[in-house]
Amino acid sequence: MTHNSFPYRLYLVISEEACTGKNFLTVAEEAIKGGVDIIQLREKNDSNEEFLDKALRLKEVISRYNVPLIINDNLLVAKQVEAFGIHVGNNDVNPTEIRKNWTACKSLGYSIEYLEQLYNEQTYTADYLGISPVFKTDTKTDTVTAWGLDGIRQIRSITQKPLVAIGNVSSINTRNIIEAGADCVAVVSAICATENPQKAALVLRKEIEKASVRASSHH
Repeated sequence: MTHNSFPYRLYLVISEEACTGKNFLTVAEEAIKGGVDIIQLREKNDSNEEFLDKALRLKEVISRYNVPLIINDNLLVAKQVEAFGIHVGNNDVNPTEIRKNWTACKSLGYSIEYLEQLYNEQTYTADYLGISPVFKTDTKTDTVTAWGLDGIRQIRSITQKPLVAIGNVSSINTRNIIEAGADCVAVVSAICATENPQKAALVLRKEIEKASVRASSHH
């Protein structure tokens, strides 16, 4: 089900490192051509200056395609680059704080790592929720548990918020993830680390469309 507030289906989380030597701007542009419709820049180890520089360059490329830019956990950069939104996790700055300090934020994402989080003020404040991670992954080592498909179903039964699934998402499990109740899938290496990001995005997008067709025929 697509939410009007969050119509996106294929979410790319990009960092220079994840692009394994390829130009991250080229990867982003190719991914958009393949069907990515929202992009988050995550640079955990950059200084604010480096992060801002990358964000400005990325925004310039993707705004030509009207693809919104989300900044990972850096309010300063998000505001300066006038990003579409920001995504934060459990140990980052609180969504309620972000709302106070950045009224122009159009999309605030919040990662759910424990069920208890679904009942806190931060979740109510967020525009969409990241289900993190759906499956175990090497890129995120500090996570508690992998949600799995049952976790998505459980979260879906509790909240009406748009759900973005991330963590070892691939073309093999995308359809199951959407059918379990996620609105959108987010990928890193499934696009960034491939030889052909456009083709990788296209394959993922096709799987999303297949799942959506099935879901709508059930209603």
